[in-house]
Amino acid sequence: MNQFLPSQQSVPTMDSADSTAATAALAPNGAADPAAAINDDDDDDGVPEVAACISSMIDRGGSVESHRLFLARRTALEMLRDRGYSVPEDELARTLPEFRAWWAHKPELERLAFSTTLASDPSNKVKVVFCPPEPVKIAVIREIYSGVKEENLSRLILILQSRIMSRAKESIKEIFPFKVDTFQITELLVNITKHVLKPKHEVLTAEEKAKLLKEYNVVDSQSWCYEIFVASFC
Repeated sequence: MNQFLPSQQSVPTMDSADSTAATAALAPNGAADPAAAINDDDDDDGVPEVAACISSMIDRGGSVESHRLFLARRTALEMLRDRGYSVPEDELARTLPEFRAWWAHKPELERLAFSTTLASDPSNKVKVVFCPPEPVKIAVIREIYSGVKEENLSRLILILQSRIMSRAKESIKEIFPFKVDTFQITELLVNITKHVLKPKHEVLTAEEKAKLLKEYNVVDSQSWCYEIFVASFC
């Protein structure tokens, strides 16, 4: 299972108080009264935040491709940062309009690639590479390896925009001497770890793991059953 897996946004609903306020905004003849419906001194502090959140999700211009590339790249950066890798703050803060302006100047996939090192161990180096939109064949895998083989990587993350051919997928283990993770770009359009319903996961120490297995009377090979059991009650 990929450790870099890679947020769905909740849809706000109208509660009873909001419903009552909306009903009160109707004129006596039953027609909507715009003057009554608009309240500049709204006491509900949550409304502006919800409106701003929804507004930020709306793509007001530009191509779908550039939006997908922006979201996937940002999620990859966030996931690396959360795992202790050094990621420049200006990269994380880049907005969609800023990305599109940067991307439109020279739309080449090589510019989306980035590499970084683990903050606690600079010798641990990882690189993210975006694959072309066409189906990935062995020739593409070999070309990628030729481009990174001298970079002394510990790990490589490939972001696919299309399917990867079965033979090309098998060749990854044969060609690369280090760990390679692959993700479909659609898997990185949202950062699931930022979802309000997603609990934070932490890696157990060896002692904590042994204690947990003993407490629930399971062996290591059965731990996946426990994960499913716990997930069903979260």
